[in-house]
Amino acid sequence: MDEPWWEGRVASDVHCTLREKELKLPAFRAHSPLLKSRRFFVDILTLLSSHCQLCPAARHLAVYLLDHFLDRYSITTSKQLYAVAISCLLLASKFEDREDHVPKLEQINSTRILSSQSFTLTKKELLSTELLLLEAFGWNLCLPTPAHFLDYYLSASVSQKDHHCHSWPTACARKTKECLKEYAHYFLEVTLQDHIFYKFQPSLVAAACVGAARICLQLSPYWTRDLQRISDYSLEHLSTCIEILLV
Repeated sequence: MDEPWWEGRVASDVHCTLREKELKLPAFRAHSPLLKSRRFFVDILTLLSSHCQLCPAARHLAVYLLDHFLDRYSITTSKQLYAVAISCLLLASKFEDREDHVPKLEQINSTRILSSQSFTLTKKELLSTELLLLEAFGWNLCLPTPAHFLDYYLSASVSQKDHHCHSWPTACARKTKECLKEYAHYFLEVTLQDHIFYKFQPSLVAAACVGAARICLQLSPYWTRDLQRISDYSLEHLSTCIEILLV
């Protein structure tokens, strides 16, 4: 596909399909004894994905796979945990990103994160772990995350009718939209840092990122009719999630 789906003629249909799929996502129970290590491994995946220039959808899918695998299965050794985390990133990048962006084994083992450990990961170990993950998720990686919705909602994030409080930011709609996109993607990355966001549907979290960005930029109203129409969420629906993001 040459153009992003959210810019195409079938954007509304794709959005509806993603909304249907998110209703079938399993609940996150937060039962893993490794939750205390979660932030560390999320940071590893974030750093590696940035190093390999992976798209947000790949990064968010990788974290989703890691969280839900650890929520259901026990891991006993540090090396196994590293292998699972890296394999989640590899699977997500193969599913969501370009082939030339998929991390290579040499890149992974040479990063400071892994080179500081007393082990290296082999191709055989990663392939077997990828297979384990695929079987655990029923060979289904079409799992919507907030990153899959954000750009669609950003397409309606700024209007010529917006009122700019205190004359900031610039009244130029293009520059305002660029600034709002940066804020929204910042909030999108914030959602990776805490599993509390699994309480909400991914589409709601994405919409809340846009809402939080508009609040930060002091755009009035905070939530427009166009945003409510495209997302099917009112500001009241989003208020709890926005509050967590802003805090």
